[in-house]
Amino acid sequence: MNRKTVIGLALLTLFAFAGAASATTFISIATGGTGGTYYPLGGGIAEIISRNVPELQVTSETGNATNANLNLIGTHQIEMAMVQNDGAYWASKGMTPFKEQYDNVRVVASLYPEHVHCITLKGSGVEDIMDIKGKRVSVGAPGSGVLGDVTAILNVAEIKFAEMDTDFLDFNNTTQRFKDGQLDVGFVVAGYPTSSIMDLATTHDLDLVNFNDAYMDKLIEKYPFFVKDIIPAGTYHGVDRDVPTPAVIAMLVCDADLSDDVIYKFTKAFWENITDLHKVHAKAKEITLETALDGVSVPVHPGAAKYYAELGMAIPDIK
Repeated sequence: MNRKTVIGLALLTLFAFAGAASATTFISIATGGTGGTYYPLGGGIAEIISRNVPELQVTSETGNATNANLNLIGTHQIEMAMVQNDGAYWASKGMTPFKEQYDNVRVVASLYPEHVHCITLKGSGVEDIMDIKGKRVSVGAPGSGVLGDVTAILNVAEIKFAEMDTDFLDFNNTTQRFKDGQLDVGFVVAGYPTSSIMDLATTHDLDLVNFNDAYMDKLIEKYPFFVKDIIPAGTYHGVDRDVPTPAVIAMLVCDADLSDDVIYKFTKAFWENITDLHKVHAKAKEITLETALDGVSVPVHPGAAKYYAELGMAIPDIK
């Protein structure tokens, strides 16, 4: 083999490696704070996809959860994110708290429900959503997803903020006001069990407000990001019955600019290795293929839709 042949083969090898390197697609997933559920799940997803799809290099990044993550997706600053489906709906419509409309948010998969907790105390006289008129009610912090959800809930119930003694409080301040005897009703939207509510239940006769089936049908018809669910009996001390309540869905979303091929491979690897994700966090056990399209509030990415269609699943038609 002469010198020119050796150099030629070396160059071909170099070009081959360069081609392989250029074929790698790098994806970052925005999650939440290190103390939350999004962070470990995002890390688990990144590791599973990177291990099973060599041409995809996926990393997980800490984030500020739904609204911040949607701003990153909407402005093409990150490829994927974990968000709530209600926030995705508002972002797609350019509704508060978003200052502009983001029409590039696409669903890869629905993950698990985050439940509306309508908290009250036994003896308050509040048993149904319609009973909160005239009560002292915490509706969520300004600009929060909780406030957005509660606004939708009250809109369907035809209850105005002015018909209540309304306060705008976050999770911890809501439960603290109950402890101080300053609230009759408080809304929290989170996966159960929620630590601040568990803490309240250890010192007070906690109760949760039921949402009847007819009301939830109206709610879901108007705001399709809600799903019907229950908070099981015994989740919180003193609440010994199943509590029917709306829930929103934690979703994995992506930028519409990602190719169909990339998202197809990602989605396929995600579901074919879902048992590995179940080992990462207790909440991950609720992530199942059967609920992969529950509560979808923005369009499914065509690459993900291709995978679901191959399994005979109906793809939601979201405009």
